Amino acid sequence: MISIESSNSKLLTTDIDIKKITAELETVLDPEVPVLTVMDLGIIRNVAIENGVVRVLITPTYTGCPAMQWIEMNIRAAIENLGYQVEIQTILTPPWTTDWMSESGKMKLKEYGIAPPVGKAGLNPEAFGEKAHVLCPRCSSQNTERISEFGSTACKALYRCLDCKEPFDYFKCH
Repeated sequence: MISIESSNSKLLTTDIDIKKITAELETVLDPEVPVLTVMDLGIIRNVAIENGVVRVLITPTYTGCPAMQWIEMNIRAAIENLGYQVEIQTILTPPWTTDWMSESGKMKLKEYGIAPPVGKAGLNPEAFGEKAHVLCPRCSSQNTERISEFGSTACKALYRCLDCKEPFDYFKCH
């Protein structure tokens, strides 16, 4: 989902600059799910270098997500740490979807104990009144039930595994 661009400028932008910026963005963690980076989440929409200024477009996972100020501050610090000036712009259209998450990010969620989103956003079974087949991140059982629409954050729901009896968060598909 990310596009990285460079343009002719007073400073010669090289592939090394793009690689450094991308590598640095891979270190910026989500404060609510600290095993995911902004790249894992897919909230980085575009990175461009224009006249020595790195311009970053981001889309929040939820409009009004309280973590976005923290994330923006950490993106800015990471890129400034490389010696660049940075401009960050938040865009809301099209809205973020769990389809933008990396497969690596989904695996990190499971390893952390959070069930990753099930299916594609436009085909979310719960949107059609059907039960989502959410696997327990601990024992991989499909014998799970939703306890609450909201978990530890608005982007997660609280589930329970009926086999291992453990509660867990599910990163909602949207």
